[in-house]
Amino acid sequence: MIESKNKFVLYAAVFKVIILVWLICYARELTAFYLLRLALIITFSYIATLFDIRQKCIPNKLVLSMLIAWSLLIAQNLLADVQTGILHLTDGVLGFFIGGGVFLAVYLLYRKGLGGGDVKFMAAAGLYLGFSNTIPAILYGSILAALTGLTLIVLGRITRKDTMPLAPFIFVGIMITVITSMRS
Repeated sequence: MIESKNKFVLYAAVFKVIILVWLICYARELTAFYLLRLALIITFSYIATLFDIRQKCIPNKLVLSMLIAWSLLIAQNLLADVQTGILHLTDGVLGFFIGGGVFLAVYLLYRKGLGGGDVKFMAAAGLYLGFSNTIPAILYGSILAALTGLTLIVLGRITRKDTMPLAPFIFVGIMITVITSMRS
């Protein structure tokens, strides 16, 4: 029988392979920068989901890794084409402030509604999602979380005072946003 820690690694590896194969299918239509950006946000979001489910937190090291990876990606993009790089940099910074700002506002208004890790994670995710995709990812994820929470309350599985990890729902919101933005 496989230990739960090994299952965690196995599931993560299988998931990454599936997502990367899916991204490669679109490779003809997408730039290398866009493909790498998608692969990174999907991988980081998945890892955040696993941590949030298992440990009920999103580690600062993960958020820092997201920031470093994005900085390296954008630096390479700026070196390759300054004009396009500046557009991507601006788009990412706007996404950072939108994602972090929306979650920070909720965090400050409703202390028990979100954790600090969720705020930092969404700010970093906004870098990858950019201006136009951050709000849809938040909306999809939040609506899914609210519907799931309401369903679980109605079924008596949880009470209003219980908490749920948010990262899995944000991950799904990011995936829906990525898929719908690729088709348009």
